[in-house]
Amino acid sequence: MAAARWRHARRALVATAAVLASAALVLDPIAREALSGGRTVDLGLLQLRLAYNTGVAFSLGNQLPTIVILAATAAITAAIAVFAWRTAPESRPIQTIGLAAIVAGAAANVIDRLLDGKVTDYFHTGWWPTFNLADTYITCGVVLVIGALLLDSTPTSKDHTP
Repeated sequence: MAAARWRHARRALVATAAVLASAALVLDPIAREALSGGRTVDLGLLQLRLAYNTGVAFSLGNQLPTIVILAATAAITAAIAVFAWRTAPESRPIQTIGLAAIVAGAAANVIDRLLDGKVTDYFHTGWWPTFNLADTYITCGVVLVIGALLLDSTPTSKDHTP
């Protein structure tokens, strides 16, 4: 029974990460094509505007050689993927989904960078750096993982038996 649960949790992790990463990677060339030539789409609070990021979050390290950024982000992504794989069987489903989202977003950005040395960004708010769907996965995944950890640390009535 435990082995089946392990396989199921890990399959869910891999399937969720694969679907999310695929969606982000499909959207990148669509955004590049639709928003080329300086075209923008105003959606109210959000604007679609093409930008490229040669660094990591908030363009940090954009002066570093591409191979350094690529190696560092790939190594971090691999480490998170290994952690997610190892912890999935014991994790709450919400934590597994959060880790899958983080892995998917990080992997999609690594693959995007691998293609041409930069990450394609297209969501613009005017008050936050321009970002992409993969970045959204990472952010939402972190929120889910933190939420799961907070749920695990919340005392229950059985923890306070006299």
